[in-house]
Amino acid sequence: GDVYKRQMLMAGCGGFVGTALRFLVGRWCSGLHLGGFPLGTFVVNVVGSFLIGLLLGLAEQRGALSATASAVLVTGFCGGFTNFSTFADDMFLLLQKGHIGLFGLYVTLSLLLGLAMVYVGRTLVR
Repeated sequence: GDVYKRQMLMAGCGGFVGTALRFLVGRWCSGLHLGGFPLGTFVVNVVGSFLIGLLLGLAEQRGALSATASAVLVTGFCGGFTNFSTFADDMFLLLQKGHIGLFGLYVTLSLLLGLAMVYVGRTLVR
């Protein structure tokens, strides 16, 4: 009932902050030219992977996150900050433009660094 409504509102607030920060990172990265490499989406997804690893590691190892804090930080902020749908569109556009090498680099680096950052975040709190 009321607890879930509160957590939902808190997740929405966290999502707003994460989305706003994602927008700012994207704008900042748009000034950096890497030959068509989608740097903004890449940066937010790798950083978001580290943050979610750190937060969930804290929650598991130390019980440091309440359900409400998890809703705000994990579901809300990290969910709003990272962007799988843009990642998918970036991949599509790279393929459509025939940038097979950049496509391979983007997908490989995004997945490997995303996984590595979750690992690093979780490992830091052990």
